[in-house]
Amino acid sequence: MSQQPFPPSALRGAVDLSALKRPTAPARDAGLADLSDASGAGGEASESPAGLVVTGTDATFQDFVNASLRHPVVVVLWSSRLPESGDFVKVMGGLAASNHGRFQVVSVNVDENPGLLRALQVQQVPMTIALLQGRPLPLFVGPLLPQEVQPVIDELLQVAVQNGVTGRVTPGPDVDEGPDDTVDEEAEPELPPHIAAAYEAIEAGDLAGAARAYEDALAANPADAEAKAGLAQVGLLRRTEGVDPAGARAAAAADPTDVAAQILVADLDVLGGHVADAFTRLVDTVRATSDDDRNTAREHLLELFEIVGPGDERVAAGRRALMSALF
Repeated sequence: MSQQPFPPSALRGAVDLSALKRPTAPARDAGLADLSDASGAGGEASESPAGLVVTGTDATFQDFVNASLRHPVVVVLWSSRLPESGDFVKVMGGLAASNHGRFQVVSVNVDENPGLLRALQVQQVPMTIALLQGRPLPLFVGPLLPQEVQPVIDELLQVAVQNGVTGRVTPGPDVDEGPDDTVDEEAEPELPPHIAAAYEAIEAGDLAGAARAYEDALAANPADAEAKAGLAQVGLLRRTEGVDPAGARAAAAADPTDVAAQILVADLDVLGGHVADAFTRLVDTVRATSDDDRNTAREHLLELFEIVGPGDERVAAGRRALMSALF
């Protein structure tokens, strides 16, 4: 098996799913190895894209593409001819529950859905992709352990927040977690009240309310890492709300020592997934400025490090570059 985590730049990629809006008749595709003779019309009844783990078909997949505008969607493609590949849906269902519904799992049997088989170029199962803002992102191929999958999910959720996709999924009454099993909804831990309030505010578009909820969480527990990261992420969304990107970039280009202008463009870059560009911009600003301006740029860069996450290799590289600029 091979793990293939996605880069944030993959948001600009990829597979054309437009043909799935009107599924065509099943067809054979000799280029898809042992899965090329998968058949079936995918004629299951259409179901609403609700619940932590649901079934996707050629006919209903566009519903989940649309849902990815509200919350991240993780698609597990498996084959009924390899029943063990379907077992991986249960792994992802458990992670959806332990991550408090911050993403939805869609189970797709490629033997019954030839349109998706072809569109997603499935050559090995299980194959796992994400949908975010209507676009497919490759995640990995093969059955991984939960502890191997969670870092990939962490990055997916970071990219989702950076792109304003912050909705959550509520378990539905008919949760489908694979060929034979269902999610134990009672096992899903409850969110702390302040964090739950913040998520609800974000989903409602109330960024100020989300910030207050995270601040309340930190007042109750200053060591709450999730609240600290959430407050920083909401701050990023608030700072860039309604900003004209072209105007902001023009202002930054006109004066490399204008710290406020450089910070705004760095925020836009992080929001758009151009993390390394954001870090380089602020490191250059630190080099080009002094005293209070330099400290402002440095402190903002440290905040962006927190938003992206201390485990990200780009943060490690950014910290090294900052140390070089300072000393």
